[in-house]
Amino acid sequence: MGGFFTRERFGRPQFLAGLLLFVFLVQCGWLVERRLQRNLGEQGEAFRIHAGIRQWTGGPVAGTPANGADAPLEVERNSGYDPNHSALWYLVAGAPFLLSRNALEGSNPAARVWLSSAPYLLFGLLLGGSLWYVSRRLYGNAGGYTALVLYCFSPGMLRASAGWLAQPEVGAAWGAFGAIFTAIAVAHTLYAPREVVLWNWRRILLLGFSLTLAVGSQFSLLIVVPIALAFMLYLAPTRRMAALAIWAASCGLTLALLAAAYCFHARLFWEAIQLAHFFESTWQALGMSGACTELLAELAAISPALTLAAPAALVVYLAWPRTRYFGITAPLLVAFLFLLLGLLAPHYPGLGFRLMAVPFLFVFIAGVSADLLETSYRNLVQACLWGLLLAYALWNLMAVARVGRA
Repeated sequence: MGGFFTRERFGRPQFLAGLLLFVFLVQCGWLVERRLQRNLGEQGEAFRIHAGIRQWTGGPVAGTPANGADAPLEVERNSGYDPNHSALWYLVAGAPFLLSRNALEGSNPAARVWLSSAPYLLFGLLLGGSLWYVSRRLYGNAGGYTALVLYCFSPGMLRASAGWLAQPEVGAAWGAFGAIFTAIAVAHTLYAPREVVLWNWRRILLLGFSLTLAVGSQFSLLIVVPIALAFMLYLAPTRRMAALAIWAASCGLTLALLAAAYCFHARLFWEAIQLAHFFESTWQALGMSGACTELLAELAAISPALTLAAPAALVVYLAWPRTRYFGITAPLLVAFLFLLLGLLAPHYPGLGFRLMAVPFLFVFIAGVSADLLETSYRNLVQACLWGLLLAYALWNLMAVARVGRA
């Protein structure tokens, strides 16, 4: 135990990161309380929770025709199968209510709201911690703090985590983020002089769980599976068979876990996959200025700091060769792909892709900022960065406080 509690693992950076995540959690808690006072709920929340509870208690598999006539219209039009989410999405929503069956009754609205928010608060907290860990490992403390501040005061991430009139996509976002960077981490370990497949069993499990959460929460995130493989093959050109074996093992685990979410009913699982909407795109959106304007407005609503930080970081990336290395290019490529998918699908699941692109943009901005801080213009860059982050944090705190009065 003495070797675990070291200064490297629990020092000043970890304390500051924990403090920022605590502030993030307090803001989410404030929004949950406002939801309770206003009796607000996200559309489809009650159906999602009831379907999950019924499956947990031995009822029909969620997201399938056996759930009855109270399903949303998009489910009814898809032969009773949810076109965008697997049964896992419903199981996550219903799991907290196993602790208190009476919470769904009107006599205890506070328990109902807090239990319905609990999984997504946890996912939001874990996504913030993962974001800080990845950014700090790639770019040092400066990069970790930059990415985490951008995340902790992001209105879109707060709304998604607190369920404030928003689809609960933060679990899918954490799964996609974890899958990409776990794949990258696995590839970097393939040159170690060990039996890589067996030695990486923990990362195989982590990659499998990440892919399960991503695809299970949003079918269209199947796109993450080939992206993960592409990064692994690129980073380990001389160990591609080992990379392929690890990727295949993780995909096998993902398939098994998704089948388990359907209680291993092969027919239901196969029909759900057949009727899933993996990729729905409107290529005409590329030529529509209104679609691009809407995408930019959505990004600004998710994180106002992106309107300044993202263009500035992109200009530096294009103009300064030092920033064009894999650690910065990878999150930029993933963010660009997600934004393109969000542009091609103006409605759901495109709206989910827009949210999922934001953590990767935060990592990209953090990387460029960390490199700029190592130049002779450090003082100027530091002043600009501190000014932007402080203004961003204060603006968001004031906006969250106004929710209680508006």
